[in-house]
Formats: sequence, structure tokens, C-alpha cells
Amino acid sequence: MTQTEKTKLRTWVELDRKNIKKNYETFKSVIGKNCILMAVVKSNAYGHGLVPFSKEVVKCGVSFLGTDSFEEALELRKEGIKVPIMVFGYVSPAYYKEASEKNISLTISNMDALRSLVKTKFNKKIKIHIKADTGLGRQGFLMNEIKKVLALLKENKKIEVKGLYSHLALGEELEGRKYTELQVNRLNQWEKEFKKASYKPLKHICASAAAMFYPEFQFDMVRVGIGMYGLWSSKETKIAMEKKYSLYPVLSWKTIITEIKTLPKGTRIGYDLTEELKRDSKLAIIPIGYWHGYPRLLSGKGVFNVNGKKVKLIGRVSMDMIVMDITSVNAKVGDEVAIIGGNHGHYAEADIMAQDSDTINYEIVTRINPIIKRYYRINPTIKRIVK
Repeated sequence: MTQTEKTKLRTWVELDRKNIKKNYETFKSVIGKNCILMAVVKSNAYGHGLVPFSKEVVKCGVSFLGTDSFEEALELRKEGIKVPIMVFGYVSPAYYKEASEKNISLTISNMDALRSLVKTKFNKKIKIHIKADTGLGRQGFLMNEIKKVLALLKENKKIEVKGLYSHLALGEELEGRKYTELQVNRLNQWEKEFKKASYKPLKHICASAAAMFYPEFQFDMVRVGIGMYGLWSSKETKIAMEKKYSLYPVLSWKTIITEIKTLPKGTRIGYDLTEELKRDSKLAIIPIGYWHGYPRLLSGKGVFNVNGKKVKLIGRVSMDMIVMDITSVNAKVGDEVAIIGGNHGHYAEADIMAQDSDTINYEIVTRINPIIKRYYRINPTIKRIVK
């Protein structure tokens, strides 16, 4: 982008096409040859842009996409994406007919939804994935409902059971093996009963980390979410697997310096005057804040990258502005600031931001305001700091 374009935008997100392909290739090497790789693109593709990211992974070879809402799936169909799409979250019965017509598979996870489905008159078959609660205590049919589910499914011949799945509670840590095996055994019980009833659904339970930890549980399909974006699902996963597999962060979030001023030692900065300058300081203002998705919990702790140098946040994170101390940095108005990633040594990373604000990298990237423009490009090889 030109300097004028950067000035007009004030803040933007860049996505690295090359790293998307590298992450796809990593997970293709993780899973078995006969296992389907589903790219999970829910929640605006984890903040990376629903439609463009989905198109990129389909180009790479992904043959199945997962969304949270029916609206997300519909948007992908409107954009010409033809690969199978599955919706994980709640879908209103008012959408059931349209789902059958648009070839969008739905998750059915409770008796009310199943009864509504059975009562619906379809022109085309409706494809569904039955979800069992095998121990997460969240979405899913209970173990004692298997026979009721099978009995209801027989009442409508337009219902096609394409999948049978569950979600692991401890899939991101090897110490949870016993509980993971318990959940797998419970899903296997569902599969056994469905096969007795002449159904042949795809069985799936592994996400990014579990696919690495438990290759024996990859079954027919693996749902790759955070890993497809080049981020580790947990510190435990990274420690255990980084020597075997490589992930490449896709997202960089940038802004520009819009104002610079010099203030004397002892000046207190920002709302509630939470920070006092320990020296005569040169300060810079950047036009982002918690409205844009930068955590307020990073007040007084956040770091950025300006011209290859580590720069500290001063005072509170405001709704639309942040103050940085650039006393030791040669910087001017209009200079680029890396909030996440960038083109220098990376002090600013989603993992570091997550660690410093006591959360997870999932929350950092998914909270980047969706109206901020996303640009897909091929970046040079960049060494990323990931903690």
C-alpha cells in the first residue's frame, strides 16, 4: 500500500497466502491419507476474513468447511464456494428447507431440533451431522438418547445422516488421555448403533491439537481450526509438537503513528492518570483501541513494533486511541506500527498479547473488529516470535 492508502485506512490486517498453504500442508502431513481435512472458518475465519480465507484454503485443496452459523455458510454459497459445508451452531428450523436446497449440512444435537427436522417437508434431502455429548457437557445428545434419535430419524426419509461427531474436553493436552479415550469409546457406541440401523456416517472428534496428539482417533475427518491460521491451540501443544510440526502465523495487524509529542518527567498519562513518566519522553498516538479489538487488559503492559524496535504502551487503552513511548525509537508521524506481526523482529504477537492479558490467542484474533479491512498477499519469509 502507498503511504496515502495507509493514512486513509489508519489500521488494517494483512494475511499471508504463502503461510496459509504451509499450514495446510502441515496438517495434510498430520492426518491419514483417507482422512478428510475440514478447515474450520467460523467466527469470520477466526478474525481472518470468512470469504477470502475460505477461498484460499479451498484453492490449497481443502474439501470441507465448517462454520458456526447458517448465515456464514450461506455467505460462502453466495460467493460461489461449492465444497461441502457443515454448520456447528444452532440453526433455526426456519432455515431447514433452505439448508437442504443449498447443500449445507446442519448439526442436530438435541431432541427439540430433531423433532422440528422430522416434521419439516423437504423437496431435497437434508444433510445432517448428529452430535453426541460424550463428556464436554455442552452441545449434544446424551448417551441414553441413542435409540430415541434413531427412531425419530426413521420418520423422515429425506433426512440423510452424513456425520456423527463429538467434541473433546481435554484434546489439547496429553495428560487428558484417559478422559479422551472415554469420550472416544462413547462416540464409538453411537457409531455401533447407527451402523446397526444401516447408517454409514463420517465419524469425527479431533480438532487441531488432538489430530497431532492422537492420530489413532482421526477417524474419517479432522476439524482444523486455530492451527490452519498458524497458531498453536495451547502452550502444551506447542511444547509437545513444535519439533515435529511447523505452524506459520497468517495474520499481521498494523496501524500508523498519527501524532507525536514530547512531555516532561512526572507527567501522568491517560484516563485515571494510571501511569507517570519516569523521564522526559517522546510519545506517539496510534488510532486503535478496544473498539478495534485491542484488549483493555493490556493497559500499561502492551507492546508494539515500530521500525524494528520494541515499544511500550503507556496508560490506559482507550476506545479508539493508544499512547506509546517512542523515546528510544527513531519514528515520525505516518510510520507503520505492528500490533500483531509485521515486517521486523516480532515483539507484537497474538500469543504474547494473550499471555499478557490472561487469555488465549483465539480470543485475540477473533476479536479484531470485522470492519477493519483485510488484505491477502504473499509476504517474505518472516521469523515470528511465539510464546
